[in-house]
Amino acid sequence: MLSPLLRRLLIALPVMLLVAAGIWWATRPEPVAVALKKIERGLVESTISNTRAGTVEACQRTRLSTISGGRIELLTVKEGDRVSKGQLLMKLWNDDQQAQSAWLLSQVATARKRVSEACVVATNAEREADRQSALRARGFVSGAREENSRSEAIARRAGCEAAKADVAQTEARVSMSRVEQGRTVLYAPFAGTIAKIVGEVGEYSTPSPPGVPTPPAIDLIDDSCLYVRAPMDEVDAPRIAAGQPVRISLDALPQQTFAGKVRRVAPYVSAVEKQARTVDIEATFDDPTAPGKLLVGYSADIEVILAVRENVIRIPSSALLQGSRALVAAADGTLEERKLRTGLANWEFTEVLEGLVTGERVVTSLERAGVTAGAHYSVDSRQAASGR
Repeated sequence: MLSPLLRRLLIALPVMLLVAAGIWWATRPEPVAVALKKIERGLVESTISNTRAGTVEACQRTRLSTISGGRIELLTVKEGDRVSKGQLLMKLWNDDQQAQSAWLLSQVATARKRVSEACVVATNAEREADRQSALRARGFVSGAREENSRSEAIARRAGCEAAKADVAQTEARVSMSRVEQGRTVLYAPFAGTIAKIVGEVGEYSTPSPPGVPTPPAIDLIDDSCLYVRAPMDEVDAPRIAAGQPVRISLDALPQQTFAGKVRRVAPYVSAVEKQARTVDIEATFDDPTAPGKLLVGYSADIEVILAVRENVIRIPSSALLQGSRALVAAADGTLEERKLRTGLANWEFTEVLEGLVTGERVVTSLERAGVTAGAHYSVDSRQAASGR
């Protein structure tokens, strides 16, 4: 038989336990809602990107101006036209030079006629000198007569050669005149597209002297060959070399990337006022047709791939705490701090060499209040609804 006191204790014990459980439930800390990421194997790359937006450039681009200034007489192209190499693009008024060239050509014709006259006379004089020599040998004429005849032949031959020199000099003047005319015309140095024309027929075109930012008359672009130029931080420059693989992204084609390679690293550092020192690099597309029709001047970014690790355990870089630590969702409902040994890393993923295994879940919402080691957690309702 149980004593009355013992019976009363046995009856009160469950009540006390229920009260204690209620107090614990009412005062227990609220679990913090966290976003979790399941650890898996995958690809990790070490990359570096440009510090400021890059630009799509043409392999050949020239801003053409005539050597001499003058009034535009002829424009054979419009903006957007395709032109072939050697095609006439623009001509300034040069009637005075053409008139001078025509006059010099007439001078050449006259000089050539004088050559014919002088050389025929020289030939006749030489024949007469030979005849006088024969007569002198036979004693029919004096030596003085023979000497005079020979001197006359030499003088006439010199006159013939002088007339030939006059022809060469006049022809040189014609060539000089043509060079002067060439200073007033523009021809396409390569096949391409006319990007911009400054000036209209009848307007005065001014060449661009050194140091004076005068707009060019015609901007010609060869858009059959394009590349991307972008500035990289000088700290990253020693790790970049020609031939390295890159990913190119374009603001005009969002959510797309294109494979390419570094074709050139500038041999100097650019120092722009109030900006970091950078080194320009150039990259080409592995498949130039992949991005479709590109316009010169598009904004572009280059991501240089330095190293690659495949099928490795990786953690989102956003889930790493300072000192290569991470918060792991433990089976008891609390967050456990784990020290990791990491390897290759980029802004998206970091390779884990030690400290995690596949299947474990790490916290990616480290910025939320209360997310610390030992805290009770619950899975964020938005993540739970999405099934991730």
